Amino acid sequence: MRTPVAIVGAGPAGLLLSHLLDLAGVESVIVETRSREYVEARIRAGILEQSTVDLLREAGLADRLDREGDEHRGIYLQWPEERHHLDFVDLVGRSVTVYGQTEVTKDLGKARAAAGQQIHYEVTETAVHDIETDKPYVTFTGPDGTPHRLDADVVVGCDGSFGPCRTAIPDAAKQTWERTYPYSWLGVLADVAPSTDELIYAWHPDGFAMHSMRSATVSRLYLQVPNGTDIGTWSDERIWEALATRLGHGQDGWTLTPGPITDKSVLPMRSFVQQPMRHGRLFLAGDAAHIVPPTGAKGLNLAVADVALLAPALAALVRDKDSTLADVYSDTALRRVWRCTHFSWWMTTMLHRSGDPFDRQLQLSQLRWLARSEAGRAGLAENYAGLPIGF
Repeated sequence: MRTPVAIVGAGPAGLLLSHLLDLAGVESVIVETRSREYVEARIRAGILEQSTVDLLREAGLADRLDREGDEHRGIYLQWPEERHHLDFVDLVGRSVTVYGQTEVTKDLGKARAAAGQQIHYEVTETAVHDIETDKPYVTFTGPDGTPHRLDADVVVGCDGSFGPCRTAIPDAAKQTWERTYPYSWLGVLADVAPSTDELIYAWHPDGFAMHSMRSATVSRLYLQVPNGTDIGTWSDERIWEALATRLGHGQDGWTLTPGPITDKSVLPMRSFVQQPMRHGRLFLAGDAAHIVPPTGAKGLNLAVADVALLAPALAALVRDKDSTLADVYSDTALRRVWRCTHFSWWMTTMLHRSGDPFDRQLQLSQLRWLARSEAGRAGLAENYAGLPIGF
């Protein structure tokens, strides 16, 4: 097989990249280890920055998002006996939208299927080759056991943390930075209407808690737990009791309404950045190049920003033989990556209990400053609602 752009990974980054390339008149082929059903069912992020929403609209992908997405003006920051609303629209003129990554992926998959996009699902033994030449290629084995070779002008790794593309870049040609946090999130989906109109980020002596949502009838909630937590030790009753305590059930008349839990999982927290995000004819986007803890709601949005930069760069490279944008892709993308990495670290370390009494006082001081400083609130709002793509 032959294609201008070979994309490894059919998650949101890979699907959106193929869509944007198609709009620019550039063909691509996608290979994916998982089934389409698995990819579209993965429970991931649910907060879209303003720039992400704008891009999806411009690309003709926001029909259902505009109907079903829930626009939010801000968030609540909370600690015992205090809850403060930060209105992003008032502070920086931008909002966020609650719309699950699963729904974004479904919308993208439907659009690519309608366009006749060639996607090979359920492949194995995927590998990239000759990325330092102008004739890179991808090999993989189809679900029926047939080996395949896909020749391309460029290869793009949208295959996440554990795919083959990140590791295909030689150690001598890359740098990596990583931070593993000493806690995890226990996340649950519950079939119950949200008990809040905006997301609640709660600092508590027992640990962080968050009340988010996926729709008018589905709530998404999180609890800080130790690394290595066995999900089997957390009954539904224990989860709701901990959430009620940390989220302030009864405070100023507010109540947390429990409901049937349909999914629960433990998510480790870490930060990771690899640079450069390009080596030869291999480009990385999304989780293949960087991971952030979910506290800042940046993972999916960073992937979208990467792809928004990469699509025109690749179109110019393979269609016009102009490498100008491709040559600066990594540096341009990494400016935003590091800004979002810092913001995610800042939100995480401000809100999660470390066990150190000195840290506790610093955290509370920082929260009180945000509650009283318009400049502080504006800084948080600017980062949370999303910096411009190409920042």
